[in-house]
Amino acid sequence: MIEFTKCHGAGNDYLFIDCLESAPPADPAGLSVRMSERHFGAGADGIVLILPPQGTDAHCRMRIFNADGSEAEMCGNAIRCVAKLVHERGRIAADPLKVETGAGLLTVKLNLGGDGAVESVRVDMGKPRFKPAEVGVNLPGERVIEHVLKVEDREFSINCVSMGNPHAVIFLDEPVEQFPLERYGKVIENLPLFPRRTNVEFVNVRGANVLRQRTWERGSGETLACGTGASAVAVASIVTGRCKPGAVTIDLNGGRLLLEWREGQHVFKTGPAVTVYTGIWPE
Repeated sequence: MIEFTKCHGAGNDYLFIDCLESAPPADPAGLSVRMSERHFGAGADGIVLILPPQGTDAHCRMRIFNADGSEAEMCGNAIRCVAKLVHERGRIAADPLKVETGAGLLTVKLNLGGDGAVESVRVDMGKPRFKPAEVGVNLPGERVIEHVLKVEDREFSINCVSMGNPHAVIFLDEPVEQFPLERYGKVIENLPLFPRRTNVEFVNVRGANVLRQRTWERGSGETLACGTGASAVAVASIVTGRCKPGAVTIDLNGGRLLLEWREGQHVFKTGPAVTVYTGIWPE
């Protein structure tokens, strides 16, 4: 039997398994497929293993497996939930907390309420990467900004940014709520242009430094929120001149995230982390 906790960050939900003092599951990819299934499993966008660090500078490590079993480098919503769980359960007292991820070592700062519970978490997401080889896109040049991409019957301008995992950001004139995200997101994710596949964000500008985002997540489909995606969206909006450098508010299907970025600096993301329930998986 496997004990787990379901948490979400702005609706991006994962099943967290504490492996700090116990052996991790032998087949986490297969386990993620079974547990994540919305009808016959516990239901989630994937599973996250909380593990002892491998490096001397970290307090813990996390591995993320999508609902299809593929492993993701990083999840900006999941890392907030990891911080919440290890703090509130007295597993790790450090604050700031340093977490090893597939995208490198990241630092998170806890915002506590009067009762000591974690109300929100601020994550240093690191510097965005633009070079096509680092993003994972087969195009020349130093940056892929407003590159015209024909997909079926439409043309999109894509902006490619890596936050440790690949993102293609597309700004739309039409309301994003009515956009057929599944139709085009699935196709773009799997284009040969992206050898490791890609996450795809569809975005409206709704005001001064206010954006509305929907995400097609690589390996999971549409998610209610994507933290690395929101980071990439904020960066792309500033690089293309749609937003001014500094704080950018992004509304997602599952809630609101606050991003901060200026050219050449790290991206900072602040958002909620919520525990849904604990359970036991019978295998």
